[in-house]
Amino acid sequence: MWKSALIPAIACAAALTAAPLDKKDVEYARPGGKPVLLDLHVPDGPGPFPAAILVHGGGFDEGSKSTNVRPLFDPLADAGFAWFSIDYRMAPEFRFPQANDDLNSAIRWVKANAAAYRVDVSKIAIVGESAGGFLVNYAGTHETPETRVAAVVDFYGPVDYGKLAQQRRDHPELFNMASIGKHMANGGSVRFLGAEQLDAAGLAKLRALAPIYAVHKGMAPFLCIHGTKDDQVSYDQSPAMCDAMHKVGAVCDLISIEGGGHGMSGWRAPQMQHWKPEMIAWLAKTLR
Repeated sequence: MWKSALIPAIACAAALTAAPLDKKDVEYARPGGKPVLLDLHVPDGPGPFPAAILVHGGGFDEGSKSTNVRPLFDPLADAGFAWFSIDYRMAPEFRFPQANDDLNSAIRWVKANAAAYRVDVSKIAIVGESAGGFLVNYAGTHETPETRVAAVVDFYGPVDYGKLAQQRRDHPELFNMASIGKHMANGGSVRFLGAEQLDAAGLAKLRALAPIYAVHKGMAPFLCIHGTKDDQVSYDQSPAMCDAMHKVGAVCDLISIEGGGHGMSGWRAPQMQHWKPEMIAWLAKTLR
């Protein structure tokens, strides 16, 4: 009798554990007593699934886990990825080290909770856009055994903020200085990284944090995706990163969005949509 009752119960439990899962505002860390949260999606099926940790942009003082990276949700879910979209500590209250600590905490949290969310810990990618692109670029060039991931996808994130800041200063006509100035006034942009002025001390600080100068052999593969008409983070940042990585024998690929500006949500033209299948194909190849 007990066997016949137990079999349906086991089948029901298995079905529940394999059901698709969507959660919002899950606490993944509590630095200084302040909760930092993520939203997540897990596909239907037993897994384990490849996973993407998504890091939004917004100049380090704006944006959220549910807005800026929204164009990534469906392509990743449709390709069978679990995804975890994180918030992190931002200006004006916080500065760069805290945001970097939060991303590292998120990586560790996803790994620690891999069984609960059916994640394959050997197939985790970090994906960031704009300011979030800088954070994943930094994490990918400063990995530890605990925070190492299998792939990094950077959407128009700075890799050399010192050079970018000098370009903005010397050629403001090429940039959306109103947006950049607003972030600066709120403690974002280069001020978030500790550079109050572009003097020798400020530029030295930016160089010390620049991912392009931390490139090294054995890094995780990178994919850079960037619009050629970006008016906030100049397009040349991405090919420069790939060139630096190629010189040390690391893998870096580039998807250029011809005529694309700053922000994937603005890439609405049909001829700009190629980044979605190309990103998924790159992840499939890289994560095997």
